[in-house]
Amino acid sequence: MSDEFDPQIENPVEIPDEEKDSAVLAKQKQGTNDYFRKMIDRNFLDYASYVIGSRAIPDVDDGLKPVQRRIMWTLYQNYENGRPTKTANIIGNTMHYHPHGDASIGDALVQLGQKDLLVDCQGNWGNILTGDSAAAPRYIEARLSEFAKEVVFNPKTTEWMNSYDGRNQEPVNLPVKFPLLLVQGVEGIAVGLASKILPHNFNEVIDAAIAHYKGEEFELYPDFPTGGLIDCSKYNRGLRGGAVKVRAKISKLDKKTLVINEIPFGKSTSVLIESILKANDKGKIKIKKVDDNTAANAEIIIHLHNDISPDKTIDALYAFTDCEVSISPNSCVIMEKHPHFIGVDEILRYSADYTKELLRRELEIRMAELEN
Repeated sequence: MSDEFDPQIENPVEIPDEEKDSAVLAKQKQGTNDYFRKMIDRNFLDYASYVIGSRAIPDVDDGLKPVQRRIMWTLYQNYENGRPTKTANIIGNTMHYHPHGDASIGDALVQLGQKDLLVDCQGNWGNILTGDSAAAPRYIEARLSEFAKEVVFNPKTTEWMNSYDGRNQEPVNLPVKFPLLLVQGVEGIAVGLASKILPHNFNEVIDAAIAHYKGEEFELYPDFPTGGLIDCSKYNRGLRGGAVKVRAKISKLDKKTLVINEIPFGKSTSVLIESILKANDKGKIKIKKVDDNTAANAEIIIHLHNDISPDKTIDALYAFTDCEVSISPNSCVIMEKHPHFIGVDEILRYSADYTKELLRRELEIRMAELEN
């Protein structure tokens, strides 16, 4: 050892107790912060994955969100006899499979009924033209449509899993033998992810599937239940970054009167009239009054002043009101348990091939039964 004097050894510095305690507390606080940061990251990732895969984004196999799939299975399992059933009962039975309450189930059931494809409705189910909401579930009834019975169900080709509480069995996916996702359309918002697939024409989707089977080219563009005019030049197969412009159909009844018979998708007549009145208040257009005669079909009557040109008013309606809107699609689906961004043409090809595979399975099962 060296004989030289080392002041740090001979005269060690005394650290006050207060500083020792603060250093220990700082270290403990840092460790706690790291623990909570890791826990939040892990739990948030689990939550985001659950919302994306099990709530908001449709599955490409059957074109349904989980709540829609559970509603359809409940209708098939309990009410296949064809008699309309109170939607309150349907909602209650669906809660055996869906853990998120009656309100979400009721809203999803009304949306399915308003699409007029899988569910036959009785009573006041609201109006997509006026924006009126449906009556309370205890006042309206529903049943499976004949189309749904034909193309949506087959327990023999269905894969099963336990429900959220393990008391029941529910389908992983329904064996839908039709490109349901493209005809119905869908909109859902998850954590950091969204899906918006616009509805397409029933017959055009069938023609596109036939063209795919024949190895021919096809194109698919949206078609809306509210009508209107559409510009699809930037549709981009429904992928992110694309857009479509939708216009109301406006015609001249006479020199002083305009009529709107078809409205843009996603807008109601009440919203449309409100935008027209706001534009009039701002001086963008000049109108006398607006009447809403909508019933089974849209009909908005716009009365003009004597000195106002109807042609210029139509141009101003497209420019300054909701008579023209831009819609941005975002074709996102769950495929093989992961979200994928694929165009509507790829969805159609996948669905057509999936339908062919389901039909093959059904024939093989039937052949085995006959042989036995």
